[in-house]
Formats: sequence, structure tokens, C-alpha cells
Amino acid sequence: MSEELLSVRGISKRFGGVQALSEVSFSLLAGEVLGLVGDNGAGKSTLVKLISGVHQADKGEMRYRGKPIISNSPKAARRLGIETIYQDLSLADNLDVSGNVFLGRERRRRLLGILPALNRRFMRHESRNILDSLGINIEPQNFTKPVRNLSGGQRQAVAIGRAIYWKAKILIMDEPTASLGVPEQRNVKALIRNLKSKNVALIFVSHNLGDILEVSDRILVLRRGVSAGERRTEETDGDEIVKLMVGA
Repeated sequence: MSEELLSVRGISKRFGGVQALSEVSFSLLAGEVLGLVGDNGAGKSTLVKLISGVHQADKGEMRYRGKPIISNSPKAARRLGIETIYQDLSLADNLDVSGNVFLGRERRRRLLGILPALNRRFMRHESRNILDSLGINIEPQNFTKPVRNLSGGQRQAVAIGRAIYWKAKILIMDEPTASLGVPEQRNVKALIRNLKSKNVALIFVSHNLGDILEVSDRILVLRRGVSAGERRTEETDGDEIVKLMVGA
């Protein structure tokens, strides 16, 4: 049986007069893809930001590998191995692939033992290795160009490669197939299956039910800040998920 990486119990969050989340609970196993769905305003973004440390819960408990997460922050979440790839990917468009993989965590060396400089050779070698291990193909001529020149799917892959290089055990992906063409959507979904085979747990947030049903093991439905239901993908279909989303 797979290890339980994340346990969320009775989590609630209020913003002023708005109850964004109320008593939401779920668990996430190693090597599992959990689809997270709901209409706009259902609480998906709030839940993601609680897990990733952007917001603090008003009530409830989160555990990582059985241990309570006492003081969460984005930095603390990353130290645990929880990485989030938002829809904007948070890439620096003016930097190349390795510059983005090592963004904020650059490796340095000393020229002549004195002058500090970026160790570009090391960073490019490591970046190429991690992308190759994930089956991501970026042409050599594009590898050293600013990532603004890459396709949407390749940019998504760079963001995923960065997370995996820094030892992500839980990867939260916010609308990873949005704004991509059909071939690139297929590539991203293949990459998700690859990550699953490497025992990485994923929370897959999407409005595209077809994608959710294709890659997820379980689906958690939020409606107006509460859990409207949880289903194993093999035991449900799009019609049932839509009914849970709208309260039918």
C-alpha cells in the first residue's frame, strides 16, 4: 500500500465575511494523482494556497508523512517537498532553461579561486539530466535561449523539471493543460504519468473534466467552500462529477 504523504483534516479559511473553505478533508498517497475540481469560487485556489503555505488555515490540521505541519510558509512547504506550479508557471522569460531550473538557487564557483561567478556548465548539465530523466525533449539550440522562445508545453515541462530537481514529493499543478494545443496537452499528460511512475504525488487542478478523468486516480469536488464529494475515477463519470459540482 502506498505511503500517505499528505493528510488534510477539517481545514477552514475565512476572508472577512467570506467563508472560502469549511471543514475540508482529504488524503494524498505517494504516486497518486488527485484531481481537484469545482466551479469558480468553489475554494480550489484557497485550498492550494493553504497547502503551499501562502495562506494559513483558521481551523483544521495538515500532516506531512504523519507529522503535523505546525508553521507553514511557501519556503517551509518547499523544504518538505511540496511544490506548486501555478498557471503562469513563474518562469523568468529572459533566462534560459538552466537559469530557470536553478532560479534563486544558483550554483556558483570561483574564477582563479577568487572571483565569484555562476557555474553555468554545472547548471546546464544538471538541467539537461533532469529533463532527460523525465522524457522531456528540448532541442540543444533552444536549451540556451530565453524560455520565452519555447512552446507552451516546453515551458510547462521546464517548470515541472525545476520542481522535480529540487526533490518535490508532492506536485500541485494549476491548470497545466490550459492554453495548450492538443499535441502539447498529450505531452503534459504523458509527463504526469511519468511522474506518477516515479512515486511523485500530484494534485491536478483543472476545469477540463476530460483531462481530470484521464489522468486522475481520485477526484475531489469542491462546491462553495465545502467538499461536495470524492470519487475514484474508475467508479464515476463526467455527468456525476458535474452534478456534484452544481449540487444537483
